[in-house]
Amino acid sequence: MENEIVMASGNIGKIKEAQEILSQYKIISMKELGIKDDIEEDKDTFQGNAIKKSETIAKLLKGKKCLADDSGIEIEYLHGFPGVYTKRWFEGTDRERNLAIIKKLEGVPRENRKIKFITAMAISNGKNTISVEASIDGYVAENIRGENGFGFDEIFELENGKTLAELTANEKNQISARRKALEMLKEKMI
Repeated sequence: MENEIVMASGNIGKIKEAQEILSQYKIISMKELGIKDDIEEDKDTFQGNAIKKSETIAKLLKGKKCLADDSGIEIEYLHGFPGVYTKRWFEGTDRERNLAIIKKLEGVPRENRKIKFITAMAISNGKNTISVEASIDGYVAENIRGENGFGFDEIFELENGKTLAELTANEKNQISARRKALEMLKEKMI
């Protein structure tokens, strides 16, 4: 159907957020269509990976619109590390990865612990592709704080001193890089 978009994700939260913002479309997951393709993220930018995923799956689906994202963190003090390797640089749980990042910045003052969370999104029908990128800035916390969220939320400290994991879901959604990217994408799609 023309008003359907397949999302290259099995993450329920991502799909729900995309559905809220792109409400004129029906967002369906790859899983619902029985697609298990795991596209290798081998580009050197988040945007490159998002474009590759959306175009590859759109072609696989013979022109059906596909929405894909790639996101991660860049730590200024570590020269942008881990960047596009955010998901792959460390084998272990989110908590273990977060503790490893804190250890890398041990003794580094707050003003030098700047972190950027970047989300790139792309939508493609296999022939035409639209892509955007959005981000939020903060600091790597000195320790893990908060119970809400996932990934790097417990160490991503905002200017106000709270980590993303200390915010309510509604507060986090208001500043989310993914939400910003989806809103930008929506503007470009009209």
